[in-house]
Amino acid sequence: MAQYEKTAEILSLSEICPGIFDLVLKAPALAGTAAPGQFVNVYLNDSSRLLPRPLSLCGFDAAAGTLRIVFRVTGKGTGTELLSAMQPGEKLKVLGPLGNGFPTEGLQGPVCVVGGGIGLPPVLGWLQHSGVKGTAVLGYRDSRTFLLPEFQQAADEVCVVTDDGSTGIHGTVIDGLLALEQEGKRPGTILACGPKPMLKALKEYAEKRGIVLWVSMEERMACGVGVCLGCVTPTPETDAHSNVNNKRVCKDGPVFRAEEVIL
Repeated sequence: MAQYEKTAEILSLSEICPGIFDLVLKAPALAGTAAPGQFVNVYLNDSSRLLPRPLSLCGFDAAAGTLRIVFRVTGKGTGTELLSAMQPGEKLKVLGPLGNGFPTEGLQGPVCVVGGGIGLPPVLGWLQHSGVKGTAVLGYRDSRTFLLPEFQQAADEVCVVTDDGSTGIHGTVIDGLLALEQEGKRPGTILACGPKPMLKALKEYAEKRGIVLWVSMEERMACGVGVCLGCVTPTPETDAHSNVNNKRVCKDGPVFRAEEVIL
């Protein structure tokens, strides 16, 4: 994919759930080449913060020239908190689209997307842009089920699980998949994004059943283009670039076949 560094204008920015923000940027060059599962590097207008914030794409509209990013504020004084306080009309430098996205062709059906926490936006974007229908298993901490109406519109069926049992099934996304299994709805392919413990559990689940699993990973990133090697993840095989058992999440990923990485 082509990469562009452009100045993007904030069209809208709103808090859709405590600590979760929905950002829409005007960035025609980036929107025209984006794919589901990719990310962008957002540079803050603060000279004391040299490194960009890598943020997953939730959606994009090539015709309108817009990018949609749903992100979580990670703490007081963080770059994401500064970003959340910006206003429509302000401008940011953005580099992207970066990385490899989720596949959209040649998938072994039926397809299920699995998202946990802030891993929900990328899999929603896949459902909305891939043209492939599928089920969705969504993991939340509690009843604050952000983006749920959009999943219900985009997916054939949605299964909600919560850590505290306040909504849907009480448990993890694995419990949601097992519930679908009991209804005869075992997937052939799973596309997942979420915390590493969730991805690890999904890998074990998929291996036992012969299910193809694609995972979108998160690591701390600096450059975002594969030069600094700051976001490597261990792999079973030697990487041709670094000659060690690592892959670069920003460049080789962030989406991998589950067997490509050690979780």
